[in-house]
Amino acid sequence: QVQLVESGGGLVQPGGSLRLSCAASGIFFRLHVMGWYRQAPGKQRELVARIERDGKTTYGNSVKGRFTISRDNAKNMVYLQMNSLKPEDTDDYYCNARNTGVNIDYWGRGTQVTVSA
Repeated sequence: QVQLVESGGGLVQPGGSLRLSCAASGIFFRLHVMGWYRQAPGKQRELVARIERDGKTTYGNSVKGRFTISRDNAKNMVYLQMNSLKPEDTDDYYCNARNTGVNIDYWGRGTQVTVSA
């Protein structure tokens, strides 16, 4: 059974930092592209950051220079370090695992991030 479990969300003041973690199980982790997406109520889910199997990273335009994605293949973990947080970063953040060979996506249940004074 595939499970992606996010943690690390919460309330933070503007300018602050948070580190999200995603623990993956039930998949051959190193074969998957791992990503973080976010979604606000009534809006489309958007890419925050993605890390390929070889470590290449891609970021959404709104988070470039502020967020950093990383992965630990030995621990089946993916992380999102979020710095210089802004109120517009307030969203539910979802962990994604994509098997590009068979075009299958797995999703976590999400963790809430609120940036507010």
